[in-house]
Amino acid sequence: MKTVLKTHQLALNALTACLIAAATAGFAQDYPTKPIRLVVPTAPGGGTDISARMIAPKLSEFLGRQVVVENRAGGGTNIGVEFVARSAPDGYTLLMGISSLAINPHTQSKVPYDPVNDFAPISQVVKVPLILVSHPSLPVRSVKELIAFVKKRPGQLNYGTGAVGSNPHLAMELFLSRTGLKIVHVPYKGQGPAVTDGVAGHVHLVMANILAALPHIRNGRFRALGVTSSKRAAVVPGVPTLSEAGVPGYEVVQWFGVLAPAGTPRDVIAKVHAATVRAVQDSAVKERFAMDGGDMVGNTPEEFAAVIRADLQKWGKVVKDVGIKPDQR
Repeated sequence: MKTVLKTHQLALNALTACLIAAATAGFAQDYPTKPIRLVVPTAPGGGTDISARMIAPKLSEFLGRQVVVENRAGGGTNIGVEFVARSAPDGYTLLMGISSLAINPHTQSKVPYDPVNDFAPISQVVKVPLILVSHPSLPVRSVKELIAFVKKRPGQLNYGTGAVGSNPHLAMELFLSRTGLKIVHVPYKGQGPAVTDGVAGHVHLVMANILAALPHIRNGRFRALGVTSSKRAAVVPGVPTLSEAGVPGYEVVQWFGVLAPAGTPRDVIAKVHAATVRAVQDSAVKERFAMDGGDMVGNTPEEFAAVIRADLQKWGKVVKDVGIKPDQR
């Protein structure tokens, strides 16, 4: 009797598994059947929000359902990111992620998500370089001149960023560790105040998102020394990369990309990925991003996952080497 019951139980389990697989396959085949929410973990108007709103109309067009951008800011992006991580893995709640996804675990003591295991990466959308700028009163016109100038004055110059542990802060600390320079960090409550004080000359240098610095570079209030990407930015073609300007191998970018909760069916991931790549390759979208200094990506889920893992390792080392303590903001 026990053998018969066991056999029946195994058969029932197998049937259940088949039904679940069939239901999942059917679900993925029909997806999407309702509007999709694209969560932005920052306030309206920032780079993450702009990126999401620029591709959302094309995603709506290519997926055949409306893609609605929803801002859930707070906690250094943690509120919105956690919301998506805890959402149903059905493809109807997606995240417009930002590179802080791989930084926060090293700079915050309580991060309510696992950047690797809680998400299914779909595709990076765009990479935006940072740019190192100086106030015109500083008598340097290149990275080489800056290095020589600071080496004679260790600890006498300062630089501003939007916050301790932010992407620009860690980018600058990586620059300092590669060059052996000593420059004092002046953190602000946001990138805007840092740029404003840089323009006013209250700090000697600013490491900023190129979007924020570009107007001041064009009007001569900032002197651009180098961009942090591996290749020059089309919006400032005359500005060298930090790598070619004297820090070989240096590369830091702010990226934005689409992710889903872990466990989302592969067929759904494939559909969203195809739509995202089509949106990224759209000529109007590419032109708009290029005007703002963005470099379009559109990579595979596997490539995007590798970027996140590499960033986690890179920023973990930088944070450790620099001695940044969790929640030091």
